Amino acid sequence: MLTQIENYPVETIRDDFPILHQEINGKPLVYFDNAATTQKPLQVIEAIGQYYLDINANIHRGIHTLAERATASYEATREVIRQFLNAESTDEIIFVKGVTEGINLVANGFAKAFLKAGDEILISAMEHHSNIVPWQMACEITGAVLKVIPINDQGEIIFEEFLKLLNSKTKIVSIVHASNALGTINPVKNIIKEAHKLGIPVLLDGAQSTSHLEIDVQDLDCDFFVFSAHKVYGPTGIGALYGKREWLEKLPPYQGGGEMIKEVTFEKTTYNELPYKFEAGTPNIADVVALKHAIKYVQDLGKANIAHHELELLDYATGQLTEIKGLKIIGTAREKVSVASFVIDGVHHQDLAVILDQQGIAVRTGHHCTQPLMKRFGILGTTRASFALYNTKEEIDLFIAALHKALKMLK
Repeated sequence: MLTQIENYPVETIRDDFPILHQEINGKPLVYFDNAATTQKPLQVIEAIGQYYLDINANIHRGIHTLAERATASYEATREVIRQFLNAESTDEIIFVKGVTEGINLVANGFAKAFLKAGDEILISAMEHHSNIVPWQMACEITGAVLKVIPINDQGEIIFEEFLKLLNSKTKIVSIVHASNALGTINPVKNIIKEAHKLGIPVLLDGAQSTSHLEIDVQDLDCDFFVFSAHKVYGPTGIGALYGKREWLEKLPPYQGGGEMIKEVTFEKTTYNELPYKFEAGTPNIADVVALKHAIKYVQDLGKANIAHHELELLDYATGQLTEIKGLKIIGTAREKVSVASFVIDGVHHQDLAVILDQQGIAVRTGHHCTQPLMKRFGILGTTRASFALYNTKEEIDLFIAALHKALKMLK
């Protein structure tokens, strides 16, 4: 594994991602759908196979050697995540399927324990559906009201409007750290500071930020932070929820079953201590074990090195995209992660994606699970190119050439 960076050796990095070295429709694959899911390095892929070859056993419940190995490997990942997020304790790291389940866990707990009719939940206009629907469901159950922070034409939160919406009725602020559809990096530290003045907890959706930005939950002072492994070069179907101990102790369990109990009788059940109180049933052990290799891969490269490389790619692509007649970038915030989302006059994004795919270019089109955001901009969807640590300027050149060819065909 790479441990030292010298002028960011992207070609050496790409050797760790075998999926990138293939052709699609007779053309070299250019994978620009990283905001949807990132590719996995060999270290992660091999770790999954190695777990099933050498360790496979259930965790926490057995005293035989394989069970002890499995438990140790599983819990080692919890410690790696604790360090990655700079959480105070591994007790504050809950394994979940991903961001969606993490938000549902918190929303469900708030609906059971803290929300009543007339209370308010505050989100932003750029949220992914996974940070809208769970709160809508909580409102349906409790009679609470969902309030939405507006954004400007650049795709930035209007902070003054946020301050106006924040009040004694607000029970939680749940907001995306970095937008999947726009790339916008929200001023979350200031949002948290203002919310905490009124004693209001804040949940951060870190689906897009975790692979791009340094995350320090203690410095941010967020009450909850959730991320998905598959967006940070790890397996699908696994992620983690960080929660401050004081909040996790207050929240009721999300699911019932094995592992989350201390004692069960037919009359009453007492719940397990943190973090196991929220981890019912046999978990996705192999992918949890593999996740630590993804995190270590990112740590070895260095977030600062990755961010510098990705922003160079974003600037390079943006410069070329803006020269295309009729093209408009959706999301021009001053602070962005490496996402370029755009529309082109007279061209449907789905038609464009089909022709790009014929040339080996993988981009995402549609509403990106942000239909209210698309409505805010008066569009049905965008074409989105999103860049990762293994992408290159040469790939952007191929993308731009393919885009020009597609436009000649479509116009």
